[in-house]
Amino acid sequence: MQDRDLSEYSPSLSSTSRHLSCDHQLCEWGSNCKNPKDPCPYIFNYDDFENTTSAGFLVEDELHLASVGDHTARKMLQASVVLGCGRKQGGSFFDGAAPDGVMGLGPGDISVPSLLAKAGLIQNCFSLCFDENDSGRILFGDIGHASQQSTPFLPIQGTYVAYFVGVESYCVGNSCLKRSGFKALVDSGSSFTYLPSEVYNELVSEFDKQVNAKRISFQEGLWDYCYNASSQELHNIPAIQLKFPRNQNFVVHNPTYSIPHHQGFTLFCLSLQPTDDSYGIIGREYAPLHVGFAYLFSLTIMV
Repeated sequence: MQDRDLSEYSPSLSSTSRHLSCDHQLCEWGSNCKNPKDPCPYIFNYDDFENTTSAGFLVEDELHLASVGDHTARKMLQASVVLGCGRKQGGSFFDGAAPDGVMGLGPGDISVPSLLAKAGLIQNCFSLCFDENDSGRILFGDIGHASQQSTPFLPIQGTYVAYFVGVESYCVGNSCLKRSGFKALVDSGSSFTYLPSEVYNELVSEFDKQVNAKRISFQEGLWDYCYNASSQELHNIPAIQLKFPRNQNFVVHNPTYSIPHHQGFTLFCLSLQPTDDSYGIIGREYAPLHVGFAYLFSLTIMV
């Protein structure tokens, strides 16, 4: 299946689009409306970028999907979903982030997979698969395989607000560090991976000890731990392993971002950043490192 060039979505150009009114049961901000029939507003703050927000109004429209199967003919389906049409973007969105928009895939009632499941079109689960070029596919209703690894999602104050998981311990190469675990948000909308500051400091210190390359200061980059290595030089890049409950492991065999031929060398950086939050964020840049694997989110059994 080939990727398509997509144009910007405009409700006025869609014959099936309609505004969600403030008195609609899915309108969370309806109490702020002056008129219950006004378009339902939304505002969303993103955890992974400081001061990054999106605000606008909600619309309902038809999503066109193709069913897939090994032994069945492909069928075209139409499903009603709720979209957020951004009118005011703040922070990183001003610099061109998310040019194609952001799709709601969370565990809430208004997310796309939840609405598809309520309509009886799929089971309440979906999978994501990425390639090296940050392109990928979403399969709604994918239940995966019985042999796949899984770890439970964690509620926050009794509610499943996002895809939080518990990291019990973590290792760099063959060295498993002793600091206690932490919560992490699995977020396909985040470009990068963040760790709580204390976890980050311990992990990058151990990585720096094990890597066989010269650390340099790279002012143009986003990361603090960058290294130079000639094309002939063999450098050992230790894997990073996150250990989850149920004895499940997530291994990133090469947790670096490479910039070839930087001043005659290959520059690579450990693609981790610290955060002052008590939880980490597992971002999208680690997903292409597991090419051929799908990340499955089951809202039915919350794993």
